[in-house]
Amino acid sequence: MNDRAGHRRARRLAIGTAVVLALAGMNGPWLYRFGTEQYHQYKINRPEYKADNGKWEIVEFPEEYRQNTIHAALLHTGKVLLVAGSGNNQDNFDAKKFDTRIWDPVKGTIKKVPTPSDLFCTGHTQLANGNLLIAGGTKRYEKLKGDVTKAGGLMIVHNENPDKPITLPAGTRFTGKENGKTFVSKDPVLVPRAKKVFDKATGKFLRNDPGLGRIYVEAQKKGAKYETGTQDNYTVQGLTGADARNTYGIAQKLALDKKDFQGIRDAYEFDPVAEKYIKVDPMKEARWYPTLTTLSDGKILSVSGLDDIGQLVPGKNEIFDPKTKTWTYTSKVRQFPTYPALFLMQNGKIFYSGSNAGYGPDNVGREPGVWDVDTNKFTKLPGLSDPKLMETSGTVLLAPAQDEKYMVIGGGGVGESRLSSKKTRIIDLKAAGPRFVDGPSLEKGTRYAQASVLPDDTVLVSGGSEDYRGRGDSNILQARLYHPDTNTFARVADPLVGRNYHSGSILLPDGRVMFFGSDSLFGDKANTKPGKFEQRIEIYTPPYLYRDARPELSGGPQTIARGKSGTFTSQHASTIKKVRLIRPSASTHVTDVDQRSIALDFKTSGDKITVTVPTNKNLVQSGWYMLFVDDDQGTPSEAQWVKVP
Repeated sequence: MNDRAGHRRARRLAIGTAVVLALAGMNGPWLYRFGTEQYHQYKINRPEYKADNGKWEIVEFPEEYRQNTIHAALLHTGKVLLVAGSGNNQDNFDAKKFDTRIWDPVKGTIKKVPTPSDLFCTGHTQLANGNLLIAGGTKRYEKLKGDVTKAGGLMIVHNENPDKPITLPAGTRFTGKENGKTFVSKDPVLVPRAKKVFDKATGKFLRNDPGLGRIYVEAQKKGAKYETGTQDNYTVQGLTGADARNTYGIAQKLALDKKDFQGIRDAYEFDPVAEKYIKVDPMKEARWYPTLTTLSDGKILSVSGLDDIGQLVPGKNEIFDPKTKTWTYTSKVRQFPTYPALFLMQNGKIFYSGSNAGYGPDNVGREPGVWDVDTNKFTKLPGLSDPKLMETSGTVLLAPAQDEKYMVIGGGGVGESRLSSKKTRIIDLKAAGPRFVDGPSLEKGTRYAQASVLPDDTVLVSGGSEDYRGRGDSNILQARLYHPDTNTFARVADPLVGRNYHSGSILLPDGRVMFFGSDSLFGDKANTKPGKFEQRIEIYTPPYLYRDARPELSGGPQTIARGKSGTFTSQHASTIKKVRLIRPSASTHVTDVDQRSIALDFKTSGDKITVTVPTNKNLVQSGWYMLFVDDDQGTPSEAQWVKVP
C-alpha cells in the first residue's frame, strides 16, 4: 500500500470509527434504526470525506429527453453532444428513430437534434475548426444464430471485361452452377472492369485480372435446405451476350450462421454553434466501429470497422481532408481490430496500444507498436502483460503529454470471454528501446474501465465489469485516482451507477467528470433477465473541488498560435504552479484518442499569467482546448476556451 493511499484509508477509518462510537455511546438502538444506507449517505456527504474522496451525483433527464447514449463529445461551447443513433435497439432502427441530444451541464438544459443517419457505433474526432467529424454507423443489425431464417453471406462478383465496369442492381439473382440454389443481392454493386496484365520485359499481353465487387446475398426462401456447404460459381440472371460470359459470382458457404452488423459510408461534421449535422463526402469504405485519429498534417485517418456486408475492413484505411471535405485511400493497407486505440505521437507517427473493442480475428492487428502511416512500417513494442486480454481495455496518454507516457488499463479476452485483466501497463515512448512495464494493479479483473485525465495530472479510473458486458452482475462500483508522479492508485468515492459496454467519460470545463451509458447483457446475477440500457448521466466532483477556494482565471485571448503567448488575469497568479491545455474528449466504447493534457510554460507578474503554447504541431494539434491553471494546493481553475490555429 502506498503512503498516500495508506494515509487516506487511515483517515477515513478514524473518522468513521469516531462517528460510530459517538452514535453508539449516545444511543445504540437509534443507530440500528438509522440504518446502513442512511449512515452511508451521512458519511459520504461529510465535508471531510468529500475533501478526500470526492462525490458522485446522478443526473436524470426528463423522460422525453432520455436516450441510449453510445457516444459523447465535449463541444467548445461548453455543451456536450450525446449521440445514440438507434441506441442498440433494433425497433428504433427499423422505425428510423435516430437520436442526438445536446446537454448544457451548467444551465442543465437539454435539446433534441435531428439525426440524419444511424450513427450507432460511428467514429468521431475533434476538427481544427471546432466541428466534430463523425463517420460510419449502422446499415444493418446483427442476427444471432437461431434468429437467421434465410441462408446468406458474401458473394464476390467477377467482371472479366477489360473495357467497361458493370453495375448490378439490388435484387439481382445468382444461381449456383453446381448446387442449383438461387440467392438475391440486398444492395446494388459496382464491379470495376478487368485489368489487362502485360509482361514487363516483353510487353506481351498475359491475361485479364477480373474486377471484383462484394455484395451480401440471401436465399430466396427460408430454411436450412437452402444452405450451401462449399464454394460454387454462380451465374447472374438477367445478363445476356458478352455480359453473361464475363460476369459471374463466387461464394463460399452461404448458411444460417450469425450475421454481423453492417456499416455505412456516411460522414458528417457536427457544427457546435449551429447545433446541426452537415453532410460531407462519404467514406470510400463502409465502417461500423471505426477509429478516427488526427494526423500530423491535420487530416483525419479512418481505420478499421465492419463493412457493408459485415466483414472487417481488410486494412483499406482512408484519410479525410477537412479543406476539401473528401476522402482518399492510404497508399498501403494495414488491418486492425475494431475501435483500435491510435494516438498521434510527437514525431508524427501513430502509437497503437493494442486496445480495441473486439471485432476481428484474434491473430490480426493485435500486437502494440508504432506505425508510420506513410511508409506502412510497423515497429512492435515488447513487454505487454496479459497480451491476450486487450479487448475492451482502455488507453490514456498520461499528463503532461510531452512525456509521451501511456497507460493501458484492464481488458478482457477475445469475444465473449469471461477472462479479464487486473493489470495496468505503462510505456514511455521517449525511452531508449521503449517497452511496457506493469503499473499498479486494479482490485479486480476489469473490462470497460473509463479513464479521464484531470487538470491536476491525475487520472480518474472508474467503473467497468469483470465479465463480458456485466454478465453475472459483475459491474465494478469502484473509482481510483492514478498519480503519475508516484505511479500509484488512491481509492476514492464509489460511483453510484454501474458502467460497462457502451459507456464512457468526459472531463467538463469546470473540472468535474461526466459518465454516460452502459449496456448490460443481463439484468440479474443468474443471467436470466435481459439487461436494461443505463440512461442516467453521473457526475463525479473530484476532491480538489472541495477545498476552500479555487484560483480564478479570466480575460486573455481566445486564440494563441503555436510558439506564441497569451496573457490572462488571476488574483491568485502568485500561487499558480502549473498550466495545462486539455483537448476536449470524444468518447465511445472506452475509446478516446482525442484526450491529451499539455503542459504550458508560464510566468506571472502581479495578477497576470502569461502562457506559451509549444511549437510542435503533433503535440498541439490545431483546434479548441480548455486552459486550466492549478494552484499550489493542486486546485484547478475553471477552464478558459482557447483556439490553437
